[in-house]
Amino acid sequence: MLPVFLLTTFLSATLLFLVQPLFAKMVLPLLGGAPGVWNTAMLFFQACLLGGYAFAHFGPRLLGARRHAVLQVLIVALPVLLLPLSIPAGADPTATSYPTLWLLGFMLVTIGAPFFALSTTSPTIQHWLGASGHARAGNPYFLYVASNVGSLLALLAYPVVVEPFLSLRLQQQLWGYGYALLALLTLAAARSAFQRAPRPTGPSAAHAASSACAATEAPEPTPTLRRRALWVLGAFIPSSLLLGVTAFVTSEVAAVPLLWILPLALYLGTFILAFSSWQVPSDHVLRRTLAMLAVPLVLVVALHVRIQPIATLILLNLAVFFVAALLCHRRLSATRPGPAHLTEFYLWLSVGGVLGGIFNALLAPVLFDTHFEYPLVLLLACLHALRPEAAAPADVRPARLAAVVAVACAGLALLLLRTLPLATVPAAPLLLMAAPALACFLASKRPAPFTVALAVLFFAGQAATVTPGRQLHIERSFFGINRVTEDTTTGVRHLYHGLTIHGIQSTEPGSRRTAFSYYHDRSPSGRVLAALAREPGARVGLVGLGAGSLAVYAAPGQAWTFFEIDPVVARIAADPRYFTFLHDAPTPPRLVLGDARLTLAREPDHQFDVLVIDAFSSDAIPVHLMTREAFALYHSKLKPGGAILCHISNNHLDLEPILGGIAADRGLTAQTCVDGESDDLGRMASTWMLFYSGPRPPWLPPTANDWIPARTCPPSQVWRDDFSSVLSVMRWQ
Repeated sequence: MLPVFLLTTFLSATLLFLVQPLFAKMVLPLLGGAPGVWNTAMLFFQACLLGGYAFAHFGPRLLGARRHAVLQVLIVALPVLLLPLSIPAGADPTATSYPTLWLLGFMLVTIGAPFFALSTTSPTIQHWLGASGHARAGNPYFLYVASNVGSLLALLAYPVVVEPFLSLRLQQQLWGYGYALLALLTLAAARSAFQRAPRPTGPSAAHAASSACAATEAPEPTPTLRRRALWVLGAFIPSSLLLGVTAFVTSEVAAVPLLWILPLALYLGTFILAFSSWQVPSDHVLRRTLAMLAVPLVLVVALHVRIQPIATLILLNLAVFFVAALLCHRRLSATRPGPAHLTEFYLWLSVGGVLGGIFNALLAPVLFDTHFEYPLVLLLACLHALRPEAAAPADVRPARLAAVVAVACAGLALLLLRTLPLATVPAAPLLLMAAPALACFLASKRPAPFTVALAVLFFAGQAATVTPGRQLHIERSFFGINRVTEDTTTGVRHLYHGLTIHGIQSTEPGSRRTAFSYYHDRSPSGRVLAALAREPGARVGLVGLGAGSLAVYAAPGQAWTFFEIDPVVARIAADPRYFTFLHDAPTPPRLVLGDARLTLAREPDHQFDVLVIDAFSSDAIPVHLMTREAFALYHSKLKPGGAILCHISNNHLDLEPILGGIAADRGLTAQTCVDGESDDLGRMASTWMLFYSGPRPPWLPPTANDWIPARTCPPSQVWRDDFSSVLSVMRWQ
């Protein structure tokens, strides 16, 4: 029985956690490569897990053990008819204003049945073992550890083995074969669970008999309401933190499986460690580590600090998440019930997980203008996880004194932050941060005062934010957070997406038609589009709108079309209260909303003289806009003699070899220009690539020494729609 149970549980978990990054990567291009895709997908996965655990808990009670087993086999077997996984032709989210709800419904229709079936397997197998009378029936949680090991191995294998070497189509086929094998194993497990076996003898029999006797004499009490609430809370905090840290990291690098998998792998690792007998490091060490690391992380989040190298930022976030999640999951393990209430335990854990997903994916975008849910739940984690099981009597009095001092320091800082005109004293918020920082140190052993001091430190950091000027507008959408700020001393407005500037404009009437940031007149994009201004009938397509800065190069008689996926960005750029680039253009540009791959495909072929690819979310790139198939689409929309101009500036990824390899694959000439000009006037350094076929277009400016042949990658590393690997282009230093 045990080998079949172990293999079924292990394979089910492996398939469950392979399909998550696989399907999310399949659906990602439909929604512009937005980081919100993963949070929404995780909410769907957690909801399916809740349904699976509910079926495993209530099924045997309502149907009886044997009927439930038959139904379990059917639930797992029937989705085989829907394989292999695929995206239906014509799937298009651009027609809806609610991409989150569209994606949830789309996943329900396409992947709901097999994922629900997989989610029922692990708790059902554990229930079968617990009811089997086997010698190991008294503690079936070792199967839960095996399930998490399978999940973790699947996640780690995806970015290292699966994604770099297997195409999406082959991944879908292999996953289908694995699922078919699982259906057979489930049938074998059900048969093993209810097959009449000879009565065991020897020590195992004695152990089983004693366990059964103990269970008869002292039945396990029903979990209290408080205990169930703690189970939900202990599952909610790591679930919400998982989504918060993933959104924070992916919005700064790329919405790709690699950066989804790292936090999720750590999440599963904490389950494995918490539910095993290996309790190293101790809870005391973990609590001290969390208190020490939470302070710099809160400062990084509050101050919007961009740490270089990016590995440092990622490691800090992941370290805090790992320690907090491990402490929460150890509390769950310490309060887990016996086999009689095993399925109920998993049910409440899944309720907490779903609540975390609902909070981050559905409620937070409505309640908060920023990713405030991340630091908020981090504070809740400190309050919950730093609480020791029992305080040593000798430590109580000094700790209480430190707590009083900490709360006093934090309260004083909060009072000053709310009452003093800090804007007139630039260093004041930074100086006031010293008080709550000291309070954090004094109260590090007392969860409530430490959390209060940490909260004040966060708000002090918000007051000391390095974003220039006053904030005119902030709005959050499925695709990210956009802020408009104005520096009244210099008369300059900025559009931020995350931490990245997406447009700068002067408020002086004589300078409104002057481009700044990456688009100034001496930048590669400025020189190319200024040369095109001498072609009065030119047609220009631009993927990515930002503030509309490039519209300053539009000339009378030209037709310009912007392709933008985020309706919030489109509203901001078109509102003259914020930016007037579009309003001041000689001919009003056409604005097309939706993912560029979908909307460009509907445009007539051979119509653009230049196609500008400038689509970034904060510092993250939509990978599906950087593939061989994407450039085939771009090339098909160019007139003979047209050119593609691509913005590849990035703090974390070296995209030049990938795009150079795509150009070589398609027989295009590819040149790169690195503009290092950055000054206090608003000019910013940038890197651009130029692609064209045949002779150099005559309207382009003369070739200068700064336009050089692009580096290329090996043909096997060229990104395709069914293959991409961010590991190969990551800048870790």
